[in-house]
Amino acid sequence: MSETTHPGIFANFRSRLGAFSIDADLQLPGRGITALFGHSGSGKTTALRCIAGLQSCTGEIRLNGQVWQNATTFVPVHQRPLAYVFQEASLFEHMNVRKNIEYGMRRVPAAEHKIEFGQAVEWLGIEHLLQRLPASLSGGERQRVAIARALLTSPKILLMDEPLSALDQSSRKEILPYLEQLHNMLEIPVLYVTHSSDEVAHLADHLVVMENGRVLAHGSLSETLSRLDLPIKMDEDASVVLDAIIAERDEHWHLARSEFAGGSIWARDPGLPVGHRVRLRVQARDISLALAPATGTSILNIMPATVEELGEDSHPSLALVRIRVGESPLLVRLTRRSADTLALLPGKQLWAQVKSVAVIE
Repeated sequence: MSETTHPGIFANFRSRLGAFSIDADLQLPGRGITALFGHSGSGKTTALRCIAGLQSCTGEIRLNGQVWQNATTFVPVHQRPLAYVFQEASLFEHMNVRKNIEYGMRRVPAAEHKIEFGQAVEWLGIEHLLQRLPASLSGGERQRVAIARALLTSPKILLMDEPLSALDQSSRKEILPYLEQLHNMLEIPVLYVTHSSDEVAHLADHLVVMENGRVLAHGSLSETLSRLDLPIKMDEDASVVLDAIIAERDEHWHLARSEFAGGSIWARDPGLPVGHRVRLRVQARDISLALAPATGTSILNIMPATVEELGEDSHPSLALVRIRVGESPLLVRLTRRSADTLALLPGKQLWAQVKSVAVIE
């Protein structure tokens, strides 16, 4: 595989640590956030450590065509142009925030700086913290400082190992908007380990699903979330995330219409201007199906759809159905009785009624 044909991350490796083994074959984009997603013990962190060179493995790993590891080459971790953000922010307690961040800059010659001090500080909203010592910071503030320090090493890839897992709920909510901003600003790929479907919905462009040391699937966020052959479909929060643009605002009713590939949805107005990009998280339990467009209903969003696939759910009374609205996939959770009544089969044309949508700003 050449860099021209396949830019980004190529990783085909195996690793064993005691009784646990991991087997991964990945080809990932060269920009945006790729989430490594799975339950605890699925191998997410092990995969990240292998890519970083922190854990031994066999196979091949390349970044944008540069070989980090193969049968004849092994680039040690300190020579790989990466930055690693761990679960716990390991700051120098005797240095103030400014000096902690500048420490990252000193690792890289000035001519190779790709992100400036002021940029990182602004992106992560830590201007007012520069003179403070780490002991006086909240968990969320410490992690933002750690991310800024990592960025100022001007890495070619940023690895993040569950950076929010050690934070309380309040701190997680505090830091998520800054990570969303980084998502829009960074020109480098980010590998982000998480077991949180909420973090995936907010941040990921590309999704890697892992279980028992194996990669079950990987692909674009919406297409992978809507697959019926993956264990994440059993989750009570089974959903699909759509990239959209605000097309219209109804200020009287405090609603906004967002357009996605193949349709549009009315939802609460997040207060953002027309043309602003948002994400729509549509849960499987919030969609119903009908053979004809309903009238005299409270549901605002009724769209033509096509059945693509039917699958099992966590209880024998339930079914999951993958439909497509225009170019976009959605999941629908309904009873098997309803699926039988509607005579659902792949290719059947019907109407999707979307009752509720979460707008992710």
